[in-house]
Amino acid sequence: MNIVRNILAVILGAVIGSIVNGALIAIGPNVIPTPAGFDPKTMESFASTAHLLQPVNFIFPFLAHAGGTFAGALAAIFIAASNRKAIAAVIGVLFLIGGILASVWIPAPVWFVAVDLLFAYIPMAFLAYRLAGRQ
Repeated sequence: MNIVRNILAVILGAVIGSIVNGALIAIGPNVIPTPAGFDPKTMESFASTAHLLQPVNFIFPFLAHAGGTFAGALAAIFIAASNRKAIAAVIGVLFLIGGILASVWIPAPVWFVAVDLLFAYIPMAFLAYRLAGRQ
């Protein structure tokens, strides 16, 4: 029964983290407007206008990736029956894989890809584990 609960924890953690990620991505342009002429509607238009983005426009994507991973790992930790550190690591790795794929598909500056991949996924999953362990 523990294994079923742990699998459910990973699935629900991934879903919850994805919802948080998507919500932060959606509200980002309302908080920090994108430059005039930037068009994110299709991958082609995004790629052809990505050069217009300023460093400030990457704050919410980073927060979305970090926050989604953190929320997903935290939810999974609280749902899991055992092996909470491993469950958090699985969530971190799943979101890291998503981040790697996004960095290949979506044009972004090298500095952002490096910061994002190094600090938004595994560290946030570990932080969620550490904070949950204190409860």
